[in-house]
Amino acid sequence: MKTNDVILQTATKVVFFIIFLFSIHIFFAGHYTPGGGFVGGLLTTGAIVLLLLAFDLKTVQKALPFNFTIVTGIGLLLALGTAAGSIFFNVPFFTHAFDDFTLPLFGTTSLHTAMIFDAGVYLVVVGAAITMIQTIGGDA
Repeated sequence: MKTNDVILQTATKVVFFIIFLFSIHIFFAGHYTPGGGFVGGLLTTGAIVLLLLAFDLKTVQKALPFNFTIVTGIGLLLALGTAAGSIFFNVPFFTHAFDDFTLPLFGTTSLHTAMIFDAGVYLVVVGAAITMIQTIGGDA
């Protein structure tokens, strides 16, 4: 059955990018304020679910041609690799490192290995949630 959801589809095209950009902001702001990889990943998942509600599964899979199972695996490798990296430096597990660097466009910026861990969590949340939703939605 094909429904005519012109208003929903048009609004979704705009709202998707607003939610996605907000999730990126939450991801980067999460180190010093509430947020981070998990919350940013949930927001991105919510944006993709909004696309799935407005459009059908095949249209969304064509627009986002990612294998979300692989995205989950990459996220797990990043998160566990960052946590396990401390073992090579003979410090306790999950110890993160940071330092201040002077970057050309950003000036003096503090870079943390916790950001790589957060990126892994972000990818795991998005990959696992979308894989589950696609699996459930694909059976209908």
